[in-house]
Amino acid sequence: MRLKLASPTACFWKPLNSTPDPMQQSGPSYDGILEGLAARRHLPAPIWQQLEAIELADDRRSGAFGITAENVSQVIGERASLFQSICALNAADLEGKIPSSLRIQTLWNLWLPLAVRVAQYRQVLGRPLIQGILGVQGTGKTTLASVLSLILSHLGYRTLSLSLDDLYKTYSDRQLLRQADPRLIWRGPPGTHDVDLGIEVLDNLRRSSGVPVRVPRFDKSAFGGAGDRTAPEIVERADIVLFEGWFVGVRPIDPAVFDSAPAPIVTPADRAFARDMNVKLRDYLPLWERLDRLIVLYPADYRLSLQWRKQAEHQMMAAGKSGMSDAEIEQFVKFFWKALHPELFVKPLLNSEWVDLAIEINPDRSAGAIYKPGEAA
Repeated sequence: MRLKLASPTACFWKPLNSTPDPMQQSGPSYDGILEGLAARRHLPAPIWQQLEAIELADDRRSGAFGITAENVSQVIGERASLFQSICALNAADLEGKIPSSLRIQTLWNLWLPLAVRVAQYRQVLGRPLIQGILGVQGTGKTTLASVLSLILSHLGYRTLSLSLDDLYKTYSDRQLLRQADPRLIWRGPPGTHDVDLGIEVLDNLRRSSGVPVRVPRFDKSAFGGAGDRTAPEIVERADIVLFEGWFVGVRPIDPAVFDSAPAPIVTPADRAFARDMNVKLRDYLPLWERLDRLIVLYPADYRLSLQWRKQAEHQMMAAGKSGMSDAEIEQFVKFFWKALHPELFVKPLLNSEWVDLAIEINPDRSAGAIYKPGEAA
């Protein structure tokens, strides 16, 4: 699809400061090149060749996005057109969708090629694509869905974002659930979602029969933060469904693993809870079968989730908003580690047949290694 470009403008995407030139050559930095491209400055042939060389320098990343020496020139040219078009969008169009701190390299290196790849899979499939996105707390799964929706809509696709949170059982049902199992002190673990509802919604969206689909939505602020369902969204048609959640696609594991599980699964009660959650995961397998593809966002160290959550809460309190104390944050985050420990349930997926793309998240939340399963260094 050829895009109509808006008038020249500087890119709103925040560049990295003092980024060294990736090719270790004299001349403009990588960010400088991208800033020039966004502003529609003339780029000489050697700069285009430099962009192509950078694209092919990482075999795993280029392989994940289907980039080869034969098609790299075409890929870079098409991405440059899309890049300029996205950069030219007004800030008002992006409010609430894209963090202002998102780096220009992330747009160029990850979001754009990933969106194009998702669009290609949709074209080949010939029906609505259900793209799963798995990411533990703080890895940016919601941001990824927002950015992909923006770019894919620019490419002419109707995109629907659906969160695993939208499938929570009603407040009253979860109250009954908690009475039956007092260990479920927070919503989120396996068993707190309406799996049958999720299956029904995804099946209706995949069917694309022209009949409007009632897509559930969840209001986290209801009942003092306990949350409840709100009015459903009526969707006429969706070309691509981005289904994200903290354990979307996660599968049961051998229960014997819990005999020597990592912290914070340390007491007999912890191990019993982990085993019970593992059993509950079986109920979600029919829902995961509706996924056409699965992307996994995984931090370089799973414990970064705790650090990121503390940073977010500190920022909220500094802005005059209410937030949890560090002790409360640790209890909250570790509750989910006890339910489905990332090292036990998510990390093994990075080398499994169930995952189509893995994206490592660095401590500063930038994207690290990008690869297909089985190709990790």
